[in-house]
Amino acid sequence: MARRFSAAYQKEPVSALASWARRMAIFALVATLASVLVVRFGFLDFRPALVTFFGALALAGVSILLCFAAFAAIWQNGSRGMTRILLALLINALILAYPAYLAIQYQRLPRLYDISTDPIDPPRFDALARLRAADGANPAAYAGLYSAELQRRAYPKIEPILLDLSVQQAYETALRLVTRRKWLIIDERPPVPPQRTGRIEAVARTLVMGLREDVSIRIVPDDDGSRVDIRSSSRYFEHDFGSNAARISAFASDLNDAADNAKPEKKILAPAKEPQPKGTKRR
Repeated sequence: MARRFSAAYQKEPVSALASWARRMAIFALVATLASVLVVRFGFLDFRPALVTFFGALALAGVSILLCFAAFAAIWQNGSRGMTRILLALLINALILAYPAYLAIQYQRLPRLYDISTDPIDPPRFDALARLRAADGANPAAYAGLYSAELQRRAYPKIEPILLDLSVQQAYETALRLVTRRKWLIIDERPPVPPQRTGRIEAVARTLVMGLREDVSIRIVPDDDGSRVDIRSSSRYFEHDFGSNAARISAFASDLNDAADNAKPEKKILAPAKEPQPKGTKRR
């Protein structure tokens, strides 16, 4: 009986809608991967790649509609194609998962692209300012007090990092963390007297698309320790979806952990002079 049913089912035609839904899902997946690779590795300008990416998302949406239409057709006429529908839905879910997360972040977070632990006097972009001079790039100057207020409300825990380390130790520790993260270091200036201010400018990349986000780190003395301020700013687009604040929080946490494990600098004490007996004179 089971064999007869299977043979009869195999004779049923495959739903054309199910086949088209699978084809469009696969094409959307290929277009998505191609656009991500183009942006991440800089093969071409990122703008056409982003247009391709949004086009792939639209194709994934059309594929989902075709899946529902194919399911209704199969339910009515008993044709085959459920496996193709399920495969198409799985591919479309993989394509749309990250954009759906970004859409939630866009609605939940304020429209910011420049985050700093010191919004009043943020670390400046010197070497990075030249890279941000391209058409369509965000300005190198900080966005201003309005953005600072939005940041305070959205990210109240973004604040200066105070360390029980000397300025030189804090600078070296921060530089090691930047290197470990494989950020592209554009400029580094150790804290040389008399100003004793260390600076690091680097370029980080977003996780999926690899979009460039510029980072400036400033290390200054603070009583017996040091103070570290970090600024992270998206080079393009006016909404960072929370990536800059997340980068600063993660870096601050690692910097505090590294400072806790660092050995304090040993102070070289001058040898004590032996007291001379009374009545003797130095020769």
